[in-house]
Amino acid sequence: MDKPEKRLKIRISQSLVTLMTLLAIIGILFYSSSFAQASSGGGQEDQESVSAAGEGLKYAMVAAAIAFGLGAVGAGIAIAHVGAAAMGAVAEKPQIAGQALIFVALAEGIVVFGFITALMILGKV
Repeated sequence: MDKPEKRLKIRISQSLVTLMTLLAIIGILFYSSSFAQASSGGGQEDQESVSAAGEGLKYAMVAAAIAFGLGAVGAGIAIAHVGAAAMGAVAEKPQIAGQALIFVALAEGIVVFGFITALMILGKV
């Protein structure tokens, strides 16, 4: 196996380990909060409805953060690859600088979609 393939496999395995670690941490946080008990009292129905609303708000905030965060990360990766290729193409043929800029702007649009999705999620709350 040559060196680029080996580096790619190492990066993929590191990404998978990071993803699984983050999922485990998020799972532990939500698991522990889902079994928390409300204190007993006269207004238990009110406390349950407030608790349910708080749970919904928490999940909405996490969903909005994930939508925007993954959109930003995806845009960063896309711009890194498209920008590098565009600069190489412009160095060889300067007439295509406008087209290269359009491709970079298209990659930047990914973060706009993530932001709009996050706003739509927060608008439902």
